[in-house]
Amino acid sequence: MTRYLAVDLGDRRTGLAAGDDETGLVDPLEVLEVPREKGLLEAVLRRVAEHGPDVVVIGLPYNMDGTEGPRAAISRAFGAALAEAAGVRIEYADERLTSFAAEGRLAGRGHTRRQKKKRLDAIAAAELLRDHLGLA
Repeated sequence: MTRYLAVDLGDRRTGLAAGDDETGLVDPLEVLEVPREKGLLEAVLRRVAEHGPDVVVIGLPYNMDGTEGPRAAISRAFGAALAEAAGVRIEYADERLTSFAAEGRLAGRGHTRRQKKKRLDAIAAAELLRDHLGLA
């Protein structure tokens, strides 16, 4: 069994989800409201230590034409820093449309805009991991 931690990287909010390839269960964990430039790496390192994943999957924001832009470079740099600091294997996954899918999961559930905002990035991270594991 391989345990995964998924990271939906953002500038102000970063979603986390966990799952494994044996049970196929993926759970949104939390949204870290930590600016990327001010302590996000340390916050994610703490979650890696807590959850003990074998692999961290980081969302790679491809352009709709499949090319990598500046946001993808930011994700790759974050992944490299995380790999070096945590000694964990990093994999990247296409995150196009994960936020759209997450919004669809939250639609019609009676949540306020604020409640949705608090959960959306974690649910997007879960969508990212489901796609990566071929469960979507």
